[in-house]
Amino acid sequence: MSVLKDIVEKKHYRFIDGEGVTWQEGVRLSAESLVADGTVSPDYYKQIIACIEKYGPYVVFEHNIAMPHTTENAEGAFKTGVGFMVCEKMIDFGKDEDGEQKEANLFFTLSAANPEEHMNNISQLSDIFMNDELIDALAAARTPEDILAADEKYNTEEE
Repeated sequence: MSVLKDIVEKKHYRFIDGEGVTWQEGVRLSAESLVADGTVSPDYYKQIIACIEKYGPYVVFEHNIAMPHTTENAEGAFKTGVGFMVCEKMIDFGKDEDGEQKEANLFFTLSAANPEEHMNNISQLSDIFMNDELIDALAAARTPEDILAADEKYNTEEE
């Protein structure tokens, strides 16, 4: 099963406007769908924030994608999963060590309890991140059906 289908099936998605949302709030909101079914603890997001505060916006990649995560087997990560959030507005993570401004409107929030499942998720996500058409379609998604349609249309991965 594709990671995007898994996200929809487990209801690990959220759509927000994002107006005036801090990156810390963005991280918290992006983890809420994982909290809802017990994949992570309600405080899990605080560890992610602490890591970003310590290491800078390492979770923000090209194409305005953020992949909030913390260390493997982090406290409060009960199951392996990916929470997906789309923001209509960009969320500012500040500058990285090279002085480059980091912003994101697509969040893929990771929880790792099973290393094998986690590596499979990372592998699928890296394929998604390199697929510009799929990323554009996901950024335009406003419903779970939009996520599935984007996956169907642009995800070239072999099942």
